[in-house]
Amino acid sequence: MKIDDSARLSYQQMSADDADLLFQLDQDPEVMKHINGGKMTTMEEVHEIYIPRLESYKNEAKGWGLWKVSVKDTGEFIGWVLVRPMAFFSDSPEFDNLELGWRFLRSSWGKGYGTEAANTVKEALIANGGIKKLSAVAYEENKASIKIMLKIGMKYLKTDIHKDPLGDHEAVYYELNLD
Repeated sequence: MKIDDSARLSYQQMSADDADLLFQLDQDPEVMKHINGGKMTTMEEVHEIYIPRLESYKNEAKGWGLWKVSVKDTGEFIGWVLVRPMAFFSDSPEFDNLELGWRFLRSSWGKGYGTEAANTVKEALIANGGIKKLSAVAYEENKASIKIMLKIGMKYLKTDIHKDPLGDHEAVYYELNLD
């Protein structure tokens, strides 16, 4: 699957070759506050945890993976949009319900890039077919991510424990039914 450029942004599948970008993004405690309470990722964790996780769910034909988001005019990397089946790291992944997630450099916050990128990825996934739902998960206090969820048409589903091999935490779930 390919994602065409949007008004201001371009998209490309990320790989192990992008380890430096993944590391760079996770070095801001303000960014990481919304992910794990503020702990920055080490380069060792990028190589030993995050790249293997990415490779485990990446499927280019279906659009699963991390989509690198860059400013079209400058080529500057500003973040990524995640696409993978909900509950992928459980015994019962939901292959027709894709999780969308995003992480952006603080320098790009407040410019509408997150909404533009999430909406562009959402539309490409819908056009690609084979899915019934799109979902997103965030800490309840992450109002900026929740705002993006609402802007791309998702509705609040529940507050529950989000289970992940890297650690469980309470989160809000939003969902967009495509049926």
